Amino acid sequence: MSVTSVVVVHAHTLFREGLRQHLLAHPEFRIVGEASNGQQAIQMVDYGDPDIVLMEVDLPGVNGLEVSRAIKRTHPHIGIILFSSDMDGDHVVKAIRAGVAAYLPRNVDWSALLATLHEVRRGGYPINDLVLSLPDVASQVLAAFRQMVVDEDVQNIYSPLSPRELEVLELVAAGRTNKEIAQQLDISNQTVKNHVSSILRKLAVNDRTQAVVYAMRRGWIKVVLPGE
Repeated sequence: MSVTSVVVVHAHTLFREGLRQHLLAHPEFRIVGEASNGQQAIQMVDYGDPDIVLMEVDLPGVNGLEVSRAIKRTHPHIGIILFSSDMDGDHVVKAIRAGVAAYLPRNVDWSALLATLHEVRRGGYPINDLVLSLPDVASQVLAAFRQMVVDEDVQNIYSPLSPRELEVLELVAAGRTNKEIAQQLDISNQTVKNHVSSILRKLAVNDRTQAVVYAMRRGWIKVVLPGE
C-alpha cells in the first residue's frame, strides 16, 4: 500500500514531536511538513499537497476551522483531522461545514487517533460517527441543518430517489444504524446497504451525512428531532 503523506499543525513543538515519534512506528504514514500556525499551515499544504492534515483548532492567528475551509476550497481531496477541547454541537456543525473529516478531543489516545488516521486514509468521514454517537450533538447538528433549509431557497423539488430510498435516508438522518433501519423497515441489512449505496451514487456524494444535508436542503426529507 502506498505511503500516506501527513502535515501536522500545532502551536506546541512537543506535541508535534510526540506525534512524529508515534508515526515512525507506522511506515504507511509519513510526516511531510509541520506548521505552528494557520498561515504556515496553508502555505505548507499549498506546497506539499499532503493526503491528510492533522491540526489543532486553537491556532494563533487563523484558527483551525478557517484553515480547514481554505484548504478544502483549493484541495478538496485532502482529509482534515481536527483536535479540539470543544466537542459541543455548534463546533461540530462548523467543522462539518468546513469539510473536516474527523473531529477529535484534544486528549484523544493514540490508538483512537491511529484508527481515525486509517479511516480518513480510506476516504472516510469519522465525524459522522461522532454526530450519531452523541445524542446532544446530533440534536444540535440536525437543528442547524434544518435551519439551513429554512434560510435557503428550496430548489430541485423533484427527487431522483425512490420512495423507499427516501424512507431509508430519513432514518439515516434520524441517527438510525443500518441494523435499526433494517428492523424498522423489515428488510435485510444488505438491502439497507444497497439502498444507501444507491442514494450516494444518485446524489453524487461521498457519505451519509452529505446525502442527508443534500436532501434536507431540497426539502426531500424532514428530520424529526428527539422530543418532537
